[in-house]
Amino acid sequence: MATLYNAIQGRSLERMAALSDGIFAVAMTLLVLDIHIPSAEAVHSEAELCRALTAMAPQWIAYLMSFLTLGIFWAGQQTQLNHIREGSRDLTWIHLGFLFTITMLPLSTRLLAEFITYRTALLLYWLNILLPGVMLYWSWTHATHRGLIKDEATVEVRDAICRRVLIAQSLYAFGALLCVVSNYASIGFIVLVQLNYAIAPRFGKKLG
Repeated sequence: MATLYNAIQGRSLERMAALSDGIFAVAMTLLVLDIHIPSAEAVHSEAELCRALTAMAPQWIAYLMSFLTLGIFWAGQQTQLNHIREGSRDLTWIHLGFLFTITMLPLSTRLLAEFITYRTALLLYWLNILLPGVMLYWSWTHATHRGLIKDEATVEVRDAICRRVLIAQSLYAFGALLCVVSNYASIGFIVLVQLNYAIAPRFGKKLG
């Protein structure tokens, strides 16, 4: 009976996509809700307000990075689900593991915003980019090996999805290594990589 249940569990990709959409929406909302605006008691002039808003720069930077990160991973997961014919128990739990890493992003974002000059905070944030990438790559290779991919998904499409994850994660890893030079150099490079994948498809095509 257990074998039969495991065989029929987690078949609905629509339910997985719906759960994913909800979790991504909540994570994106938490990012902006976690931005702490200056208190009215501490601001008494336009100049003080401008200085207070400038002091919030680490929060704005972390928010931008994380919103782009969530958008990229949401698009990546949806791309995979669109090319998978049916789900399975194992694939469902792999995607749940992926969503677990996504729920951690608001936490690592807040940590980076508070300690943006500390390498530990930056490396933990990078880890929160690495783990979802690992889970997405695992889910695609698992679906490929188990024959869950749609027949119309060509070899070029299958390879492109794997290549996208590997190249992106390699660039993120290089960006994280730049913290040896400067945290801001590392963050700047990561943001450029994210912008490439988010809004520059022609240049992104060259990178995979």
